[in-house]
Amino acid sequence: MATIHVDIVSAEGEIFSGEASMVFAPAVMGEIGIAPRHAPLLTTLKPGEVRVQTPAGEEQFFYVSGGAIEIQPHVVTVLADTALRARDLDEAAALSAKQRAEEALRNRGDVIDSAKAQAELVRATAQLKMLDKLRKIKQ
Repeated sequence: MATIHVDIVSAEGEIFSGEASMVFAPAVMGEIGIAPRHAPLLTTLKPGEVRVQTPAGEEQFFYVSGGAIEIQPHVVTVLADTALRARDLDEAAALSAKQRAEEALRNRGDVIDSAKAQAELVRATAQLKMLDKLRKIKQ
């Protein structure tokens, strides 16, 4: 079986490095699937889930808050603003962040505050969506 090497890194350090049979990532224009020998591509990522299918058939899930992905025929590099293993996501913190962002948007401060609140709302919603999906997979 053909594989592709995957590196997921953030400012905090390397989150994952290993072989995969398939990788899925939240590109700005929609989710992309990356198989071994994929055509070269460089694009930005939106907040969401990066899914790595290992050659053994298991799936590993990671949350990225945005960043970039570089795809070469034998290597995928995810350069994330922030990246976490799915199991490290904190649901209470995500819910709290979502509530704060919604409150800030309701108060309609200046444009900069609204943009920050909107970005925080997108990140928190992506985290909660990922946690919900993981819950369904485990059942």
